Amino acid sequence: MYLKLFHGCAVLLGLLVVSPALAKDDKTTALCAKAEQRYEKMFGHPSVEAEGVTVVKMYKYRFCPEKLEVPVGTTVRWVNVDKRTSHTVHLNEAGEKESDRLFPEEAFEFTFLSAGSQQYLCGPHWETRQMIGMVTVTP
Repeated sequence: MYLKLFHGCAVLLGLLVVSPALAKDDKTTALCAKAEQRYEKMFGHPSVEAEGVTVVKMYKYRFCPEKLEVPVGTTVRWVNVDKRTSHTVHLNEAGEKESDRLFPEEAFEFTFLSAGSQQYLCGPHWETRQMIGMVTVTP
């Protein structure tokens, strides 16, 4: 068998074989693009907010983006852009209680005041849907 790596993909006997990680990345990218479209339709502008605020969209049982890096002092705003599903944000490692259920177009904010990594999750959907995210706060 002939196997050669080409731009992160394996070429086997002239056929392109996409790695599962790349396929997942493409699926996540497409899903998050749809989440951004929903945000723009709901609010009339892109999700880019004022300096010091980062928006994470909750859509189809995912956080978009799932991982982010922000400087200390940044406020993260989680916004539900689903049509019918409610979500929560639980920053359990920060000792914060779980947010109330966020219905479509509702948001929850948290300002990160110290450096480090913080996992967060959607209380109702983290176990069955793997709705888990990570924020890394830099000094």
